[in-house]
Amino acid sequence: MANRIGCMRHRLSILASLIFLMLCIAPRMLCAQASTPAVPDWAEPGSATHVQVPPPADFHRPSRNFDTPIGIFQGQSDVGGAVVPGGASYDEGTKQYTVRSAGYNIWYTRDEFRYLWKKMSGDVSLAADVAFAEPTGYGDRKVVLMIRQDLEDDSKEAMIAEHFAGMVHLAQRPQKNAPIKDFQYRFGGGLDGVHAKRIGIEKHGDSFAIFISVAGEPMHQLGPPMTLHLDGPFYVGIGFCSHLPAGLATGLFSNVVLENSAGKIR
Repeated sequence: MANRIGCMRHRLSILASLIFLMLCIAPRMLCAQASTPAVPDWAEPGSATHVQVPPPADFHRPSRNFDTPIGIFQGQSDVGGAVVPGGASYDEGTKQYTVRSAGYNIWYTRDEFRYLWKKMSGDVSLAADVAFAEPTGYGDRKVVLMIRQDLEDDSKEAMIAEHFAGMVHLAQRPQKNAPIKDFQYRFGGGLDGVHAKRIGIEKHGDSFAIFISVAGEPMHQLGPPMTLHLDGPFYVGIGFCSHLPAGLATGLFSNVVLENSAGKIR
């Protein structure tokens, strides 16, 4: 009889331990499930088996804005509220900005990227050395220098973008919630391992022009300017997009020049 009681007590002890373990693990499992980002199919990056398409016309997410100065910039934002929050840091010694972000794209009718910005009016010259922290990764991820009307995901904007695959190009969103218009003069894109070391964008009235230095030579204009009207004040800054809606990657910016006048790209 004593043996049976001892055996039963042992079984009850094991059962109690299992119940306790399940109660401890279950909340973590539920939390993990709840924290797994939900990514719509249209936002997945293009691949051999998937084509990225524009978001639905009425799809928007609010941006997350932080009015905390960083380097020469007044604040930063997760424009478009990517499902994984981004971040940024500044090294005063090396004058380098490290910008980490997820985001499906900076394209179509809305954007998702981390943006370091300053409010400005009038003419602008912005230039920076740019690089990618990870030596491998998705080829369409991009560093950008951008001038945009507001911090909403569908803002009017002008930008120079350099892709990890090497392409540098000028683009604009001519109206709020309009598709991006790409200007078909570009550097790179088919040159393996070649990246422009330094890029720049200049606003002179309603005229926007882009500049590059491939290997440290003096900055030179790439293609003719485009026309876009922005009301002051607007936002000027640097940004990065991983092109992965729930995947973080990192862009690097250094030797940033930001002047409140045209003709100062260097």
